[in-house]
Amino acid sequence: MYGDDDLLPISALQHLLFCARQCALIHVEGVWAENRFTAAGRILHDRVHEAASESRGDVRVVRGLRLVERELGLVGVADVVEFRRAPPDAPAGQTAILPGSPGRWVVFPVEYKRGRPKPGPYDRVQFCAQALCLESMLGVSIPKGALYYGRPRHRTAVAFDEALRNLTRDTARRLHELIRSGTTPPPEHSAKCRSCSLKGVCLPKATRRRKAAAYTRRTIDQLLSNPPGDSIP
Repeated sequence: MYGDDDLLPISALQHLLFCARQCALIHVEGVWAENRFTAAGRILHDRVHEAASESRGDVRVVRGLRLVERELGLVGVADVVEFRRAPPDAPAGQTAILPGSPGRWVVFPVEYKRGRPKPGPYDRVQFCAQALCLESMLGVSIPKGALYYGRPRHRTAVAFDEALRNLTRDTARRLHELIRSGTTPPPEHSAKCRSCSLKGVCLPKATRRRKAAAYTRRTIDQLLSNPPGDSIP
């Protein structure tokens, strides 16, 4: 069980899966830089959170709900949580009671993302962590939710199955281990670096230059330390 001082942001799970060095730069060293991608995402979330909560028939929509899960040590904010009036045959474990609203309600989270669905598990793990927080807070089981992407502007269903839950729990454990270590992993250049806002701070290509320079220095040292005629290992 984690205390208040040990809670880490849910968004850090996405950072860790995308790049452990990026995660450490942000959450260990406190480095941040914004580019057009991060700015677009921030503006999208601000708009969603600023919109008023509402009721639409049998649906109650809550925006900007604060989340916490102390067993995983996570804290964050849900973009949208829809409480849908439960049908008579809904499993009791999947329904919640809302103060001031009669009956029982099914919990359906929705997370907004800029751009298109990503091939990796980054978004789904971050989203699953939100569902685990809601389950802990409300005492219900949440089988599914939806990610809404700015392109192509429709919801993508996400099932919170056991495989995704286990990956999310494991990523949360790794996140806490990384933060406790206080160590920033070395850079590794890849295609993902092109979209990273911290590229100018991380300098991923410098790794290859440092390796080349180190090799050159070793070769020169060997030449200088071996008299003519000796072989260089």
